[in-house]
Amino acid sequence: MEIRFTTKEESNARRQADFLKLSKTERVLAFFALCRRMKSFPVKQNSSPKKDNFLIVITAK
Repeated sequence: MEIRFTTKEESNARRQADFLKLSKTERVLAFFALCRRMKSFPVKQNSSPKKDNFLIVITAK
């Protein structure tokens, strides 16, 4: 493992360059892997639903 001390802009530019080196197929697979990893991120959920919501019902004639 390598530790690098860079600015945020340098780090983002390096990550973008590494990503663009991938083939189109590898980019799509990397995106799907990212989506799969996002499922395990903690999220804050409201314990009580909003009471000021309303429902619009459209009936077909």
